[in-house]
Amino acid sequence: MQPAFTSSAIEALKWLALLSMTGDHVAKVLYGGYLPGVSELGRLAFPLFALVMACNLARPGADLVRSIRRLGLWGLVAQPLHALAFGAWLPLNILLTFTVAALAVFALARNRPLLLLLAAGVLPAVVDYQWAGVGFVVLGWIAFRHRAWWLLLIGFAAVCWANHNGWALLAIPVAWALARVQWRIPRWRWAFYGYYVGHLAALVLLARVLS
Repeated sequence: MQPAFTSSAIEALKWLALLSMTGDHVAKVLYGGYLPGVSELGRLAFPLFALVMACNLARPGADLVRSIRRLGLWGLVAQPLHALAFGAWLPLNILLTFTVAALAVFALARNRPLLLLLAAGVLPAVVDYQWAGVGFVVLGWIAFRHRAWWLLLIGFAAVCWANHNGWALLAIPVAWALARVQWRIPRWRWAFYGYYVGHLAALVLLARVLS
């Protein structure tokens, strides 16, 4: 089975999602929650990250257990900073959303119904984007494995419902345009995780300095 995105496209989508996420978080933490244009474009971050994750999990030979461990570890490291930046411990940060989603994919792939009930039915209550976010990744995983692209429309509809707006739909033409990117984009294995933790620390520090 050929991947839906080239390796270069995946890296391009990840960095674009990072930029979108950073702008959204700056608006929330430093500007009272909203910056015109920046906050709207921030709605691209989750669906782009989720598409990348679903594609990676659907690749032949993907190590689901390692993905769960890596996401969970970095999510736990990031959580105190996330709580300081946004002023609350719940919902848990997006890395833990993706941890729960990967756990749900693992349960579905290994036919573990009780684990699936926990990962897809119970745990989403405490993570960012809740059932819409976890469901998007699971539906995306099925879509990439079986070329059932219509399932992604359900995922996008759920995310738009969670956001109370339709800006996440902009991720569709962006992902389509970048799907077959061929130019070489460097891949730094731990860059995303380090950046996520680092940008939260920077936002906490800036918020304290500016307050």
